[in-house]
Amino acid sequence: MRAKHLLLLTLFAGATAWSALAAANTAPSGAASVEPSPDYPKMTMPPPEVKPPVAKPSKSTADHSKFKELQVDFKSGPEVTAACLKCHTEAAKQVQHTKHWTFEFKNPQTGQMLGKRHIINNFCTSISSNQEFCSACHVGYGWKDNSFDFAAQDKVDCLVCHEKTGTYRKLPGWAGHPVYQDVEFPPHSGKIVKAVDLKAAAQSVAKSGRNNCGACHFFGGGGDAVKHGDIDTSLSNPGKYLDVHMDKDGLNFSCGECHKTSGHEVPGSRYAVTAKDEGGKAHMRGKEDKNPATCQACHTNAPHKHHARLNTHAEKIACQTCHIPEFARGKATKMMWDWSTAGKLDKDGKPFTTKAPNGQVAYDSKKGDFRYEANVIPTYVWFNGTVNYTLADTKLDPSKLVQINRFEGSASDGKSKIWPIKVFSGKQPYDKATNQLLIPHTYGGEGDDTAFWKVFDWNKALEAGMRSVNQNFSGEYGFVSTEMYWPITHMVAPKDDALSCAQCHQPSIGVGRLDGVPGVYMPGRSANKLLDTAGWTFALLTLLGVLGHGAGRIYAAKKQGAKHHE
Repeated sequence: MRAKHLLLLTLFAGATAWSALAAANTAPSGAASVEPSPDYPKMTMPPPEVKPPVAKPSKSTADHSKFKELQVDFKSGPEVTAACLKCHTEAAKQVQHTKHWTFEFKNPQTGQMLGKRHIINNFCTSISSNQEFCSACHVGYGWKDNSFDFAAQDKVDCLVCHEKTGTYRKLPGWAGHPVYQDVEFPPHSGKIVKAVDLKAAAQSVAKSGRNNCGACHFFGGGGDAVKHGDIDTSLSNPGKYLDVHMDKDGLNFSCGECHKTSGHEVPGSRYAVTAKDEGGKAHMRGKEDKNPATCQACHTNAPHKHHARLNTHAEKIACQTCHIPEFARGKATKMMWDWSTAGKLDKDGKPFTTKAPNGQVAYDSKKGDFRYEANVIPTYVWFNGTVNYTLADTKLDPSKLVQINRFEGSASDGKSKIWPIKVFSGKQPYDKATNQLLIPHTYGGEGDDTAFWKVFDWNKALEAGMRSVNQNFSGEYGFVSTEMYWPITHMVAPKDDALSCAQCHQPSIGVGRLDGVPGVYMPGRSANKLLDTAGWTFALLTLLGVLGHGAGRIYAAKKQGAKHHE
């Protein structure tokens, strides 16, 4: 009987060891270079129909339509601002100290002077020499060139952030003004943009909402869903599927609910991101040493009340990594912009555009080639909040991919978390003599014979662009491949659509979401071939030893039994 028990024990140990060995041999190796694909149903189903929100009574204590200062047929935006300042005496001064006005930001960590006035990006490239066009997304009136008076209070545009008629629109090329008379826009399109009713807009003012912010931010980079990937017009009136916080039938957050503004200064900077918020409690109103535009400001660093294991993940993994499984879920976002192909003309010498099968513009003579993608799985990186930019004076190596902005971070610095990002790829002009990025002059008004969109001459456009920032152009240009990172933090999915454990630890397709992230040990996936070989060799020898020992004991027991029978 003792021999039978020993035999069963030996066979069970052997079967267990061989089963583990077979599982290890068939498990995926976790190659880091493969683009991860989800092993769950992708969120590519069309979002449920979202009905328009039901109008709710205003909670404001003031009805601006009753103010005599606004019972005026205003002729221009600055006239409206002058009326606003009669009551809101300090508003313009506050605005003029913000990034939305100065288009400048000095990064306290790197010392770099950033903002739209200094950065050369890889989509629109630069506002320098193009202010008349780009200032459609400036909170001011009249920024046409470098002579703009940033101290003039009546140049502040109150309406763009506060009007509620939905008819106030600033067009590119009007230097930040709305149109005061009916105009054809785009030119030669046959489409008429109606003159703004400034009186109605002024009387409608209220707290900023999503569409106020979205008038610029939805169209960042020159069009709907171009720049960010997680901010576009689909967030104007989203359902829960698209964003649980902005769900119009649920929480219905405005942008300001997270980006809590004080003195017109809007927190939550793309230039200096709070990548790891150490705060354990919700943000306290009036406390200025914390950024309220973080997940932790409301949810704390232990958001999973009944799942302690998930809270340990939150120490190293940004909330967005699990809770935004894909971006561009409402509209396809631009992922690539190649300026090197711009300038082609048709047989009649006219600029033209072509479209991809999905209806998105694939080529534009003014801008080059594009690529759009929808339901995009993010790229994942370690990020500690420090961002270093390639600026106009940065020397670059044109034989290598140039990072317009580099996200710093590592698994070992104690300050980083794994973040989801959009990687925007580009190809843009640089000076072959100085190995520095160049600024093209793209937009030009009447009589301008240097703007690229008018003459399609890179030499003229680049010389004019560099002259606008008091820099020289050698006359020799080429195109360099670039990439720019954008943190993904909007379009938070319902919790049932968050990443599952298996999508990182045991994906059925063999590639996990975090396989390409260095310094990550993944139980059930991470492996070292040498250690694995040594370990399984030891396990095999152990198994052989157990089997041999068991066989010896069985043999000895049988032999002993035979002697008893004798």
